[in-house]
Amino acid sequence: MSDGAFLGLVAGLGLLAIWWSMWEQESSPGRRGVIAQTMDRLRDDLIKVGLDTVPTASVPALSAGLGVVVAAVLWAISGAVVPSLTIGSVVSALPVLVLRSAARRRTTAMREVWPEAVDHINSAVRAGLSLPEALVQLSRKGPEELRPSFAEFALDYQASGDFASCLDRLKIRLADPVGDRIVEALRITRDVGGTDLGGLLRTLSAFLREDSRTRAELEARQSWTVNAARLALGAPWIVLGLMATRPEAAQAYDSGTGLVVILVGAVVSLIAYRIMLLIARLPQDERVLR
Repeated sequence: MSDGAFLGLVAGLGLLAIWWSMWEQESSPGRRGVIAQTMDRLRDDLIKVGLDTVPTASVPALSAGLGVVVAAVLWAISGAVVPSLTIGSVVSALPVLVLRSAARRRTTAMREVWPEAVDHINSAVRAGLSLPEALVQLSRKGPEELRPSFAEFALDYQASGDFASCLDRLKIRLADPVGDRIVEALRITRDVGGTDLGGLLRTLSAFLREDSRTRAELEARQSWTVNAARLALGAPWIVLGLMATRPEAAQAYDSGTGLVVILVGAVVSLIAYRIMLLIARLPQDERVLR
C-alpha cells in the first residue's frame, strides 16, 4: 500500500508539472516570479467576481483541501490508492477553473459596458465638468456594473482630493485591462493638459465597440469547439471517478500498469486540449498598466 501511495504521489506531481508547462510564460530577464504572477491573476479574478475581501491564498488552500478530501473519500470506499490520488489531483483544479470561468464571464460583461461609460465621460466633459466630476457622475448615471467602483472613487476623492492616488485605487477595484487603459489615458490628459480629450474618448469608444462586436461574433462561432474540447477532456476522468466508487473496478487501476494507463491518458488529454485551445484562442487583454 505504501508503494502504491508513493507511485500515486509521483503521478500527481507529474500531472501538475505537465499542466504547469502548458501555460505561456514571459522570458524577459526582469520578469516577476511565476508564483507572484499566478497570485496576481487570482487576486484579479476574485475582485472581478465580487470576492475582493477573500484572501488570495484561500484559493489554492481550497483546491488542496478539496483534492485531499475527495482522494480520502474515494480511498475509503475503494481501498485503491492510485485512482483515488489521481481523481483527487484532478478535482483539486476545480475551484481555480470555476473562479477563472466566472471572472471570464465578468470580463465579457464589462467589455459590453465600457463604451457606454466612455460616452458618459465624454458627455460630462463636453458639458463643462472636470475629469474628477465626470468620473464621479458615473456612480449615479453610468452602467450598473460600474457604479459601485466609481461610487468608491467618489468617496476617495471627496476624502483626499488626490486624483492620482484615487485613480490608482480605482484600477485595483476594477481589475480590468480596458479600465486600466481608460484610467491611464485620463491621467495623462490631466497631467499634460491635453485639449483633444473629446476626440480621444470618441475614438476609444468606437474602438471598444468594434472590438466587443468582433469578439462576440468569434466567440459565438467557436464556443461549440471549446465546449467539445472541455467535454472530451473531462469525460474520461468522470468515468474514472465513477469507477473508483466501485472497489472491484478501482483495484484494477491500483497497480503499476494502471498508473501507466492513467498517466498516458492524462498526457494525451492535456496535449489535445491545449492544442485545440491554442487553435481557437483569441488574443486576450493583459493588465500591463497595473
